[in-house]
Amino acid sequence: MSDTPDSAVRTYTEHHRAAFLADLAEWLRIPSVSAQPEHAADVRHSAEWLAAKLKETGFPVSEVWETPGAPAVFAEWPAADPAAPTVLVYGHHDVQPAAREDGWHTDPFEPRIIDGRLHARGAADDKGQVFFHTLGVRAHLAATGRTAPAVHLKLLIEGEEESGSPHFRALAEARADRLATDVVVVSDTGMWSETTPTVCTGMRGLADCEIELHGPDQDIHSGSFGGAVPNPATVAARLVAGLHDDAERVTIPGFYDGVTPLTDAERELFAELPFDEAEWLRTAKSHGTLGESGYSTLERIWARPTAEVNGIGGGYQGPGGKTIIPASAMVKLSFRLVAGQDPDAIEVAVSRWIAERVPAGIRYNLTFGASTRPCLTPLDHPALRSVVRAMSRAFDGAKIRFTREGGSGPAADLQDVLGAPVLFLGISVPSDGWHAPDEKVEVDLLLKGVETAAHLWEDLATTLSRSADLPTR
Repeated sequence: MSDTPDSAVRTYTEHHRAAFLADLAEWLRIPSVSAQPEHAADVRHSAEWLAAKLKETGFPVSEVWETPGAPAVFAEWPAADPAAPTVLVYGHHDVQPAAREDGWHTDPFEPRIIDGRLHARGAADDKGQVFFHTLGVRAHLAATGRTAPAVHLKLLIEGEEESGSPHFRALAEARADRLATDVVVVSDTGMWSETTPTVCTGMRGLADCEIELHGPDQDIHSGSFGGAVPNPATVAARLVAGLHDDAERVTIPGFYDGVTPLTDAERELFAELPFDEAEWLRTAKSHGTLGESGYSTLERIWARPTAEVNGIGGGYQGPGGKTIIPASAMVKLSFRLVAGQDPDAIEVAVSRWIAERVPAGIRYNLTFGASTRPCLTPLDHPALRSVVRAMSRAFDGAKIRFTREGGSGPAADLQDVLGAPVLFLGISVPSDGWHAPDEKVEVDLLLKGVETAAHLWEDLATTLSRSADLPTR
């Protein structure tokens, strides 16, 4: 009796497991740390290595794309059917800094498998999750007897994600014709846990700013002048104190305009997750929860916008007293945004709010960083159902639950530029330690990622062909 498609995928994956892990280890040895200029050549080496490996995998097009910063990699494998839908996979090949003295128990750039876990910088974030697509597409072909994927398959693997993606949107805009797609699949996220497979349905956006406040032209005597001239440190404190009301809602007028509310169904699905708040607090190194009234902890970090004070300073901070009115003070703020919010509108609202609260006699400078838009895939989106079905097949029929991501990333730039919905396919788990010492990926879960990708392309080909006018959000 011949293999079923599911068993054929698993058999192929297991047969090629050793070679796949050996290739991944070779890539992980390249210290592609985009944040450190001394590793610029390594980041380029990483891009060139991946482009060559994708050619070897079977992609007829595999190119290194230059940016003003680190290079990206683009690959394309057309389907045999010209009318087949197109899927673009996003990930990144740069990694966070890492050194043995940071607390690693192994060399971060000498991969080791210990008790079924592959330890190395980038194992989970994000080289491992990019690389499972190479074996996944080959398993897809082997199981289906195809000579090309069921979809027009494209990959865009960025080289600056760990440095804030400063050139990514411009790259997407400049190459929009080559990147044109029906859906985007982001493999730079994770699951709830090893035993609770989940699909992420959205990421928050981000806006941030720094406020520099200037009062007197120099530090001055608080006895001679205090109470008679404005104090920039006091103004900074008042701005921070006025950012939230007693219900922990952001007080900036217009801040909540357009926010997509949680549905009852979404709140029920979040509540189904095996969330242990005490354990979560231990992970957060914190001693109590606090947030917007009326929402659970998961709802606050996944589906509600926030304003946080990232830094505040000014005046004398050395030992003993120094009775002055300081010449200057500063505040750093960041705003996590959810679906329906526009970062440009938030910047306008924040600017107006600050202008109304800075008194005469205080000069200030307000600077915003590069913003990131939020993205959200509705639970009933047909393409999302394809991801759920593919993952369930890989996890032997397990029920797939839903999460969101409280952080931010460049996925929404692809959504905006390409007008395509964003899906998330990740198999990393919280214990993988992204950005931390001893980063690892569970090898068995990595292979589940291979199987999910192998099942996904056939499912998406059918689903997208039936749904010619899919919504982008």
